[in-house]
Amino acid sequence: MPAVFLLGPTASGKSALALAIAGRLPCEIVSVDSGQVYRGMDIGTAKPDAATRATVPHHLIDIRDPDQPYSAGEFRDDALRLIAQIEARGRVPLLVGGTFLYFRALERGLATLPAADPQLRLAIEDEAAARGWPALHAELAGVDPTAAARIAPADRQRISRGLEVYRLTGRPLSAWQAQAAQAAHPPALRLILAPPARATLYAAVDARLEAMLVAGLQDEVARLRAAGYSRDLPALRAVGYRQMWSHLAGETDYPTLVEAAKTASRQYAKRQLTWLRGDPHGHWLDPAGRGVLDRACGLIRALIGKGAA
Repeated sequence: MPAVFLLGPTASGKSALALAIAGRLPCEIVSVDSGQVYRGMDIGTAKPDAATRATVPHHLIDIRDPDQPYSAGEFRDDALRLIAQIEARGRVPLLVGGTFLYFRALERGLATLPAADPQLRLAIEDEAAARGWPALHAELAGVDPTAAARIAPADRQRISRGLEVYRLTGRPLSAWQAQAAQAAHPPALRLILAPPARATLYAAVDARLEAMLVAGLQDEVARLRAAGYSRDLPALRAVGYRQMWSHLAGETDYPTLVEAAKTASRQYAKRQLTWLRGDPHGHWLDPAGRGVLDRACGLIRALIGKGAA
């Protein structure tokens, strides 16, 4: 049974559509959300509640504590295992979320890159201090033009990593990354849920943030602070959490918190839309469009029919 990807920007209604699809078709939902993997982070990640998860099988939710890292590579391994298990049960794996790095890792595979070398990184930093990052970018272009073309001349982290990999191995970073494509998992069907008007999406983003505040986001972040977690954890740098943490730390007042969280959420949604518009294979769906559920189910049924043929 082929897998189905349901992607979309934040607040576009992916979870609601996924549940509606699962109400009609034999699906199991695999969360593709870097925040929902963490226990105790429920409101700010719009995690489906226990009652919802009891009606339809959900996977990759509440599998880590906030101080336990979870990488794109771990997601890929977990997702491939779950896809195989769900398919073996004769059901449709429905992968739903907005963490596009995870989708990319699953689709394109991941290169097994050499580990970081702290001494070499310090040496590159020293070179940059003396020569400037644009000069190091030019050096990278000489040994790895493919990678350099994707990296801005001031992008310190990526320039440093590109030079580090080349100096450690004698192979360009782009060559390592190309290797990953051999282990890719091509999606059978990509459904992209997004309103045609950006203003509509931004209004939904603002409304969802307001709903999270009413539902108790402040208390949720207060509990995470009381549990001793650090605000510098990657999990707690997520939109909404970091702004609320600043408010609870006395760094911002409440109106500033609300506006900062809304602005960050809209910026995140904009980046997601930009990423999605580069997808040549997706079937775009309007969340408010007439018959959106029928269309989504029709596409999935056609896919199931091909898989059975």
